[in-house]
Amino acid sequence: CFDEFNRLIAEVLSVCSTQYKAVLDSIVAKRKTFVLEGAELKLDPTCGAYITMNPGYIGRTPLPESLKALFRPVTVVVPDFALIAENMLMAEGFTQAKLLAVKFINLYTLCKDLLSK
Repeated sequence: CFDEFNRLIAEVLSVCSTQYKAVLDSIVAKRKTFVLEGAELKLDPTCGAYITMNPGYIGRTPLPESLKALFRPVTVVVPDFALIAENMLMAEGFTQAKLLAVKFINLYTLCKDLLSK
């Protein structure tokens, strides 16, 4: 897993694209080994690579199309904590789960904002 992958410069991203494509091509071809920069390496066909990015921030490089084609995009959003808390409280049998969930979320938000980390 590569966190903040788009902080790398374009040249490095291009090299990553070429190298990861070699791995994927070897998996598709069901090879036991593959060659990377002159070295023959053993291949685990169950391997995978994951990248995280925060596009739109200063200093982020857009991914080259060759690299975008190798990964599936997944968008992550901030969860609705009040709804999650309400469902957890309902599952435990609270009859005023909605009201109690809002109070809990307010408490947790205050704790997060005001207490030291």
